[in-house]
Amino acid sequence: MEYLITYGWAFLIIAIVMGALIASNAFNPGQGVSQECILQAGFNCLSAYMAENGLLTINLLQATQSTINITAIGCNEEPVLTEMEGFKPNVTMYIDANSTFTVQCYTSTGAAFSGRPGALFEGSLIVNYTDISTGFPQVIYGKIIARIS
Repeated sequence: MEYLITYGWAFLIIAIVMGALIASNAFNPGQGVSQECILQAGFNCLSAYMAENGLLTINLLQATQSTINITAIGCNEEPVLTEMEGFKPNVTMYIDANSTFTVQCYTSTGAAFSGRPGALFEGSLIVNYTDISTGFPQVIYGKIIARIS
């Protein structure tokens, strides 16, 4: 009888711990991933928001050594230069200034991305800009992980 009671308590404790882990979504690894936006030196994402229809709204801070003109921004599952959204006229960003952009994100097949709320979009962010002081065009690549709201 003592043997059954000892093991009974052990099984009860294990069941309670497993129930608590399941209730806290510990076995759902996608829920623990935080949003992330990483760009090359001189640029920073202050915030990023992804809608169900694949529109990414991003607040971009530029901290390069001179004023720049943003000519296009792309958001793709793959780091490619297709499906870029150009800005006419170009968006001028002064040193340590930030601007908000909304661009469509695309899948690796070239179709517009869409997803259900709570899912993650993981892809590349590509920014084309021209340095005003030199006149040279530049391209920077970044990584974006955004939870769809």
